[in-house]
Amino acid sequence: MPAEGPNGTVVPVIEIERLSKRYGDTVAVDDLSFTVRPGTVTGFLGPNGAGKSTTLRMILGLDAPTGGTVTVDGVPFAGRPRGLRHIGALLDAQDVHGGRSARAHLSALARSNRIPLGRVEEVLHEVGLAKAGGRRIGGYSLGMKQRLGIAGALLGDPPVLLFDEPLNGLDPEGVLWVRGLFRRLAEEGRTVFVSSHMMAEMEHTADRLVVIGRGRLIADESLADFSARHADAHVAVRTPRLGALTAVLAGEGATVRPSGREEAVVTGLPAARIGELALRHGVVLHELASRTSSLESAFMALTADSVQYLAGEHPAVDCPAVGFPAGEYPVVEYPVVEYPAVEYPAGDAR
Repeated sequence: MPAEGPNGTVVPVIEIERLSKRYGDTVAVDDLSFTVRPGTVTGFLGPNGAGKSTTLRMILGLDAPTGGTVTVDGVPFAGRPRGLRHIGALLDAQDVHGGRSARAHLSALARSNRIPLGRVEEVLHEVGLAKAGGRRIGGYSLGMKQRLGIAGALLGDPPVLLFDEPLNGLDPEGVLWVRGLFRRLAEEGRTVFVSSHMMAEMEHTADRLVVIGRGRLIADESLADFSARHADAHVAVRTPRLGALTAVLAGEGATVRPSGREEAVVTGLPAARIGELALRHGVVLHELASRTSSLESAFMALTADSVQYLAGEHPAVDCPAVGFPAGEYPVVEYPVVEYPAVEYPAGDAR
């Protein structure tokens, strides 16, 4: 059943219940359950191959679940006509007809969803492609294609928005713009669901996190709770009397790990208490600072057992069919091809 808001209004909630997807013997999504609510930016995180894109495709009805259910406003999305008025989605910015202009592409989407054509110019301006709207998409950079994909998602002014890796290819200005856009959409009461494998970016974008690995749920909590539960808090100290300070702090139950001749990392006591103890015992401190490990580090540690593709893991395999022993392959040199530089006139979107 769809969730209800004030005065019986329908709240645009994405509900996933025991969702599974298999491709032969491969389990892409495994008994996954969570809810995405409006008014917040929900980050959908996991290593490459965790099942994020498959889950998004099942939300949109592009892939059928092997088991479980997924609904938007209480009903499967595949049963809705004029889908762009209900959900706007960016799954693959490259999946567009390169011979069309951005304006023609968006106009086709508008006609098929009975969206006024005036909306095309509005979203082109919003994403910064108004001047480049008449150019063929095949000549766009990846960042421009991402902007076009976002324009397509916004076209029907939908209450629910899904984005799969929307920051790929964007320059720093574009990243800041997307952060602000997602925040504004959430503040308008929309449901914003953003898939990414970059915790460092979600730290600046999301209010809530859903973390999966190998298709299974690992975490479903607010960003603040995730940080409190998984980030490593410690205190950095520097003193010429490190031995004396270590003895004092150990007596109070703290753990002191030297990190240099005069430096150490302390856990188990807050910085204020360490300062008080140092003063009481006449230990001069040259540094006393509370530190917290990055959420990226916490995310990496949390999903370490779920990473499928580890760099550097290349087991040697014999190739008798081509006559090369394990680990010994010929070096193949390819000629270098130089392409002429392409210059764009000033004012073009990049």
